[in-house]
Amino acid sequence: MDEMIGAYLERRAVGEPHPVLDFLFTYYSLKPGHLRRWHPGHGSVLTGAGIEDYRGRSGYVDVAVGGRPGVTVSSEFLDRRSSAIEFVSTLIGRTATRPAQLGCFGLHEWAMVYRGGDEALRHDVPLRLGHDGTDAVVESMPLRCTHYDAFRFFTPDAVPRNALELTPEHRLLTEQPGCLHASMDLYKWVAKLGPLLPSELLLDCFALSMTARELDMRASPYDLTAYGYSPVRVETPTGRAEYVRAQSAIAERGAALRVAIGGLLADLR
Repeated sequence: MDEMIGAYLERRAVGEPHPVLDFLFTYYSLKPGHLRRWHPGHGSVLTGAGIEDYRGRSGYVDVAVGGRPGVTVSSEFLDRRSSAIEFVSTLIGRTATRPAQLGCFGLHEWAMVYRGGDEALRHDVPLRLGHDGTDAVVESMPLRCTHYDAFRFFTPDAVPRNALELTPEHRLLTEQPGCLHASMDLYKWVAKLGPLLPSELLLDCFALSMTARELDMRASPYDLTAYGYSPVRVETPTGRAEYVRAQSAIAERGAALRVAIGGLLADLR
C-alpha cells in the first residue's frame, strides 16, 4: 500500500498538492489510514490479541467463539447499510449489462475547462495547448460523456455539446463499463460499505482507481510532465488509439471486480 500512495503521503507531509493522486483522497473521502486497516468482511470472527484494535470501531461487536473472546461485524450494522447495499448492487449490476463505450477519449476533463478561462482550471498546472488550443480540441470532436459526476463539472458552454444532458438519475441509467470514472468509483462504493467487505477487495479497487486516474489525467488538457506523467495526446489519432487500448484494459479489470463485488453483496442481501 505504501508503495502505491508514497508520493501522495510525501507531498501531503510538506503541504504540496498533487494534481493526480490527491483526487483519490479528496474527491473520494477515504483516508490512507482506512486503507491500511484490514477488515476480513462480514461473517468472519477475529480472535487473539489483535482484536483490541477493533473493539469500539464502527460496525464491530464482541462475540465468543468456543469460549474465546472475539469481534465480528454486527448484524445491526449490516441492517443499517441495507439501502447502500441495494443501491450499489443495482448500480454495478446495471453497469455490467451494458456494452463498454470506448469513444469518449477522455474529453470530460477538456469539457471542464472549455471556454472557461483561468477560472475554470481545476489544477495549478498549465494547459498543454493553452486555452485556445484546448477549446479547439473540444470543438473538433463530439462529447459523449455518460458519467453524471463528471458531466456536472462541465463548463456552461460545454454542457450542450454533450450527447446527453445528464442528471443524477442517469447514474443508474447510463453508467457503462468503458467509463474510467465508473471503474474508479468501484473503490468508492466498496469503501462506503466499510467492514462489510474484505480489505483485499478494497485494495484491488483502489489499485484500479489509481490506474484509471493516471490515464484520466494523462489524457487531460493539463501538462503533467513536471510530475512524471507523459501525455496521452487524444487530440491526435495516435493518442486516441493509445487511450482506447488503456481504457479497454481498465474496463476488463473493472468487469472482474464488479463480478466479485456483486457476488459478495448478493451474500449480504
